[in-house]
Amino acid sequence: MIAKLKGRLDSTGIDHAIIDVGGVGYLVGASSRTLAALGPVGEAVTIHTEMLVSDDAIRLVGFARAEERDWYRLLTHVQGVGSRVALAILSALEPYDLHRAIATGDKAMVARANGVGPKLAQRIVNELKDKIGAVAVGGPVGVGGIVPLPTGSHSADALSALQNLGFKPNEASSAVAAAEEELGEGASLDALVRLALRKAAK
Repeated sequence: MIAKLKGRLDSTGIDHAIIDVGGVGYLVGASSRTLAALGPVGEAVTIHTEMLVSDDAIRLVGFARAEERDWYRLLTHVQGVGSRVALAILSALEPYDLHRAIATGDKAMVARANGVGPKLAQRIVNELKDKIGAVAVGGPVGVGGIVPLPTGSHSADALSALQNLGFKPNEASSAVAAAEEELGEGASLDALVRLALRKAAK
């Protein structure tokens, strides 16, 4: 399973990017929002990925943030929502806006995405409403009440480290967010993981 690519942005297209990792070019499908977040061609880039395996192909779908990948996984578990539709939804809506739309039953907002009609939007709202938790008053939350981590820094790596140690995603996310707030954005990965572990273990 390929969960993340770290390399150089070789090129981008309407719905994909090519990431050069050690001389190997990986074609990664992506939403317009993710493509815009990757930055200029030739620059270093890290992208979270989901690997799709079928009888005749292996494909990668990429995301600028792990939070978007979580949403992609949720969306593609809804009947009638394939990879293309899920990416269209993530192109049209920020994760927080999507969370709010589902939590409040706003199918019209979900239907803004290309390829999503009223019936499919209603099904998405119905099937995901109980899985995502309520919208936090005063700010965005991630899938299932997970606190979104700041982009950049070592947040994603620290989160992955805690989850690999057996902590649940929401526990790990909350602990890393609290540790980063205490240490500041310039904290090393080692310091961030150590403090997050102490907070998660409380």
